[in-house]
Parts: sequence; structure tokens; C-alpha cells
Amino acid sequence: MLDVAVAYSRYQFLGEEFLTWIWFMIENDQAALQKIDPELAALEVGRRMVLVNRHHRDAGETVTIKGDHAGMEEGLLTLKKGGMVAEIHLVYRSGDHEWQFSLKGESLNISSLKVPATGKVESQEEVEGAIIEKIYLCDKAVGLINRLYGRFIKLRLGNAWRQKVVPAMHRWIASA
Repeated sequence: MLDVAVAYSRYQFLGEEFLTWIWFMIENDQAALQKIDPELAALEVGRRMVLVNRHHRDAGETVTIKGDHAGMEEGLLTLKKGGMVAEIHLVYRSGDHEWQFSLKGESLNISSLKVPATGKVESQEEVEGAIIEKIYLCDKAVGLINRLYGRFIKLRLGNAWRQKVVPAMHRWIASA
């Protein structure tokens, strides 16, 4: 059995590949994302992305892109140099609702989760319902990430990864 620290460092790249794949899918195949989550209206890159290139001059390189309407040219340039997405802020829309959250590649932790607004609690009897609704809304974001990661792992372990996905991602990166 692998020591936790060894396993962590050995497979850390999977989270970064996953986030890079999400960005690729957002830019190139929203229809496939809707097959993964039929309730998905849109998935977009939000206001922040962190990319790392661990092969750059031994020390590595980190590029942070932030802002509501930030251009992603610097991020694509980092991908061209061999970098990967280490953290991404996502905006998830389903129906009339919108979630915003950040996802870290090394641990797949969700942070800064902002769920859709819920009704105002006006009495003690409504508290339990409000809590259940908030839990449901949080679970919806977690469920999206679980479904996306499940699809990613199936692709990553199959032949389609090397034969179709990686060449398509290289074309996307090169075209920028």
C-alpha cells in the first residue's frame, strides 16, 4: 500500500489534468457537458484561474489570471509552454439558478461556494426547510464536480484519451 504522501505527489497531476480538461470542454464542447449534467444550462470560467508549469526552470512558474472579463491569452500561452490549470473559478447555471465556486486541482477541494439565493426565513418553522434547501443547493455543485470527474476518469483510463482527447486539446492550445 502506498504511503499517503507518496500517493499524493505521484497522482497530483490528475487534478491539474482534470481542471485543464474542464477548461477545454467549456471552450469547445458545451453539448458534451450537458450530456454529463442534463440540467446544466451553462458552465463558464469565472473570475480567476491559476496555472502552473512545474517544468519551467526547475523552480516552476505560476500564472494567475483574475478579473470579471479577463482575457485567457496568458493562460493559453502557459498551456503552450507545458503548464496546467491548478485552480479554476467556475460559474454553473442550471435553470434560473447560478452557482459560483473555485476548484483546486491538487485536492479537488471546492471553496468560495456561492449558491443561489433562497427564500427569506420568516419564522422558526421555516428554518429546517431553509437548511435542507441550502444543503440541496450545495450538493448540486458537488454532484456536478463528481459527474465531471467520473467522466474525466473514464476518458483518462480509456483509449480515447490518447487517440482523441489529447490531440483535440493540443489543437485547441495551438490555435490560440
